[in-house]
Amino acid sequence: MRIGIIAAMPGELKPLVRGWEKMPVARGSGIRMWQREWHGDEVVAVCAGMGAAAARRAFVAAEFAGSLDMVLSVGWAGALTASARPGECCVVSQVIDAQTGERFTLNAEGSCRLVTTVSVADEREKHRLADSYGAAIVDMEAAPVARLAQIRGIPVHAIKAVSDGLEARLPNLNPFIDIDGKLKMASFLA
Repeated sequence: MRIGIIAAMPGELKPLVRGWEKMPVARGSGIRMWQREWHGDEVVAVCAGMGAAAARRAFVAAEFAGSLDMVLSVGWAGALTASARPGECCVVSQVIDAQTGERFTLNAEGSCRLVTTVSVADEREKHRLADSYGAAIVDMEAAPVARLAQIRGIPVHAIKAVSDGLEARLPNLNPFIDIDGKLKMASFLA
């Protein structure tokens, strides 16, 4: 079995890929890939940045060395309810694309609903998303991953760690995310 693990940022994969073989990628692509054999399965982990376009690039990169038999969307997500607490992990049962309204039922036992948006949600947007979709968490990548897996007939799972609570007041990161889904850290810090 060949398993693809898709995330946005290297930090989301760092604890998982420690000791894995780093795979070569095209210079300047913004893609980072690792692989390893695990109990007879080949596992490839890929990150390419935040947002739908980056998630699609990561998915295609994971497929490049061979077709996938299962896909996992992993990483951080913001809380949309008080019950989703920072540090907790959610096994997602349904992903909703806020842009298209599409709903993807995942291969998971559980009741955590996730909504994918095109930008980082602030406190006000989090409340709107919770009211509109009945979702517990929000991210920027799970819906395109679920869509591509569904098109290919591949089972898809999503496991998200809650990074920020419902009432967290984060700085507006959106102006610091470039077209490739990378956080422009120097500009953000300045």
